[in-house]
Amino acid sequence: MDHPYPPAADLAGLADLLAGPVVPAARGLLGCRLSAGGVTVRITEVEAYAGTAGDPASHAHRGRTARNAVMFGPAGHAYVYFTYGMHWCLNVVTGPDGEAAAVLLRAGAVVDGLDAARARRSAVRRDVDLARGPARLCAALGIDRSAYGLDLLADGPVRLRPADVPVPEAAVSAGPRVGVTGAHDVPWRFWITGDPTVSTYRRHVPRSRV
Repeated sequence: MDHPYPPAADLAGLADLLAGPVVPAARGLLGCRLSAGGVTVRITEVEAYAGTAGDPASHAHRGRTARNAVMFGPAGHAYVYFTYGMHWCLNVVTGPDGEAAAVLLRAGAVVDGLDAARARRSAVRRDVDLARGPARLCAALGIDRSAYGLDLLADGPVRLRPADVPVPEAAVSAGPRVGVTGAHDVPWRFWITGDPTVSTYRRHVPRSRV
């Protein structure tokens, strides 16, 4: 079966992929490699967020703020945010300037720099758990607020590179996004089927008010 998204066979192909709609971009990021802090991961799970285009789960849904400004372009730059007062998460900006779409990198398999990743996450017993989840991925790579706005396609401290071999359509699964309060049943989470580094799905449950 043909891919419904352009294969990111080189940096130009990856740039074209990220300049397009967020859902194909998200699927196409599976298998790509992300490097920082002496560690490289192969991306195994992502989530798409459509910005101001009717997606209430997006940080840009209500418009531009100081926090989400980088989401409005250009594509290929890093949107990093702090969550739960303790964790960093990394998104790749996609689409035309002004659209504010982004792909959350949810999980990856460490393929290089295993000792450095283990040192940052010394409490983790299994290597498959080193970057299993968006906060863990950033922790394993040493990514924090300093990565905000970086061009991930440049030769900088955080680098996104094409997959060695594009993940075939038959090996991609899709399902609801994790931990969002709005549009949580939209099937815009994509992962490599059967990969042990993919995070556990937990549907959002609103807190009860007494």
